Amino acid sequence: MRVVFAGTPEVALPSLDAIAASRHELVGVVTRPDAPAGRGRRLAASPVAERAAELGVPVLQPEHPRDPAFQDQLRALQPHCCPVVAYGALVPQSALDIPPLGWVNLHFSALPAWRGAAPVQWAVWAGDEVTGATTFRLVKELDAGPTFGVMTERIRPRDTAGDLLERLAEGGAGLLVATLDGLEDGSLEARPQPADGTSYAPKIEVDDAQVDWSAPAVAIDRQVRACTPAPGAWTTYAGERVKLGPVLPADVRLAPGELAVGKHEVLVGTGTQAVRLGDVRPFGKKQMPAADWARGARLVSGTTMGDGSGAV
Repeated sequence: MRVVFAGTPEVALPSLDAIAASRHELVGVVTRPDAPAGRGRRLAASPVAERAAELGVPVLQPEHPRDPAFQDQLRALQPHCCPVVAYGALVPQSALDIPPLGWVNLHFSALPAWRGAAPVQWAVWAGDEVTGATTFRLVKELDAGPTFGVMTERIRPRDTAGDLLERLAEGGAGLLVATLDGLEDGSLEARPQPADGTSYAPKIEVDDAQVDWSAPAVAIDRQVRACTPAPGAWTTYAGERVKLGPVLPADVRLAPGELAVGKHEVLVGTGTQAVRLGDVRPFGKKQMPAADWARGARLVSGTTMGDGSGAV
């Protein structure tokens, strides 16, 4: 079967590699245009564009998939199906209609739970015990198309969103290839999503990632892990922003935001028990263990975190 793969970030690479190694003929790749990256903000190709170049596969980078010139290019490739993983743009109906078997999206949740841009982050933040990945036919409505297959994955107690997404990307790649296999031989039939159990996972913005130290320790733990690696949970100290890596609940009671600084640890009070800080990244500096930051910044027990809006 002739396929054109659509995807952009690194999380799409396991699926691209799996399709390239499968029995299907990868005749093209669709990805977002080159974008500024790094401190120099120089234009850089997406991870998917780079891998496609390594594979020797034609790369299409439309400003928007509604562009008539892009749709003409896609028709010329004559795909039977377009598998999609984290492409990053809405595909109009005129493009959805080009491949006879449609566009098949790999979404990192067990649909209809967590439709939207950040399903893995919200699953961690909500304290879900199990999540998954689903293949479904792309339709105009957000993540609402009929499903082909699903895999499940347990969320481990210390998982960050990055840890969980890595496992789902690897497992989901096999699910996507199996879905293409079933579509090719006619053994797979799409089924409507259940009407019940729908939840939404909008993009988590930087402001959403600010820690409220009056919240319970368990909620702060989930928030920080959900925002790791992006956009990065944060608080403030002495008016400057400090990014936080995962924290651990500690059997100590302190006032919300109150610091207890030891030789080898830094504790912060919450609405319940305190939490022990892991790695931190002070404004304008590199990531470091919290105890190293405390020594360098001369943190004092009894002072408070979360005391201002902070420098960006």
